[in-house]
Amino acid sequence: MAKKFIAKYSRWLHIYLSMISFIIVLFFSITGLTLNHADFFQKNTSITQHKGTLEPNWVNATDTLKIKKLEIVEHFRNNYKVKGAVADFSIYDSEISATFKAPGYAADVFINRSDASYSLMETNQGLMGFFNDLHKGRDTGKAWLWVIDISAILMTIISLSGLILLLYIKKKRLAGIVLLFTGLVIIYVIYHFWGQ
Repeated sequence: MAKKFIAKYSRWLHIYLSMISFIIVLFFSITGLTLNHADFFQKNTSITQHKGTLEPNWVNATDTLKIKKLEIVEHFRNNYKVKGAVADFSIYDSEISATFKAPGYAADVFINRSDASYSLMETNQGLMGFFNDLHKGRDTGKAWLWVIDISAILMTIISLSGLILLLYIKKKRLAGIVLLFTGLVIIYVIYHFWGQ
């Protein structure tokens, strides 16, 4: 009775979780390949530079608490459509630097505090850079990190339920276990002899 129950629900879990997470598995498989060959896709990287001047009173206050951080950030968002989260905002004696980051995108701002002149450099890695950063969870925010965690849990359950199903099919059990360990040995050999 317990065997039938386990076999029935393993099949149910395997089929339906496979369908629910099909796009996720496909996404992580494809982006795994593109990450492994990132140099092929770096041709799509574009760098844009801008120069300009801010309001001097935003940046030249001697009390660094009076530096207009929000106004500075919003200036670049409104005038240059800079996107992503502010990853860094640093104030030095003669300069202010700010970095914006999003998947496949970065913007670096350097502001001269004495004359309020600035230079902005945007780096856009294109669609593949965007997808590769999603794969890594880099600069994606907490919601996407949850997607990655849930995906990992789903893939683990799918793998284990598939293994359980294999163990309940007498005609395929031995061949399946042999293939399982063969795959493990192949991965170990490849890593051990060529992965270093």
